Amino acid sequence: MNEVVTFLRTCGPTMSAFNAWVFLKGLETLRLRMDAHSSAALDIARWLQQQPAVQKVYYAGLEDHPGHALAARQQRGYGGVLSFLVKGGREQAWQFIDATTLMSLTANLGDAKTTIVHPATTTHGRLTPAQREQAGIGDNLIRIAVGLEDVDDLKADIQRGFAGLR
Repeated sequence: MNEVVTFLRTCGPTMSAFNAWVFLKGLETLRLRMDAHSSAALDIARWLQQQPAVQKVYYAGLEDHPGHALAARQQRGYGGVLSFLVKGGREQAWQFIDATTLMSLTANLGDAKTTIVHPATTTHGRLTPAQREQAGIGDNLIRIAVGLEDVDDLKADIQRGFAGLR
């Protein structure tokens, strides 16, 4: 019973009427937004594969991704989240992130604005180095949740990130 009370105090039993209305309004355009997120993320993932400062790109929409066939069978698109390994280590990953200006540094996913994060020191920072290694979260991993901005603007911001590498 204690867990239920804690959950209710933290999350609340229901949404407010206004939050429910906003949620329903968002559902009306969800398909359009997901199509845009997925299309831009695939474009950026393919482009990142061609960049000399990138070691590896992880995105289910890429044919060389281990989950590509399964995702292709189960989904219409591949989503808006991708990650990649920048050549180097933690210092190069942060140099890249710090040099971007359009993408917002946050662990949030699924926003209209593109976000960027360094998982090893943020979302997975509580894991031990061994646990992160086992999960494939290296110090040079960068995750981008692609928003709805123009894809060329996002590529230009990523180029700023590459230009910031020393």
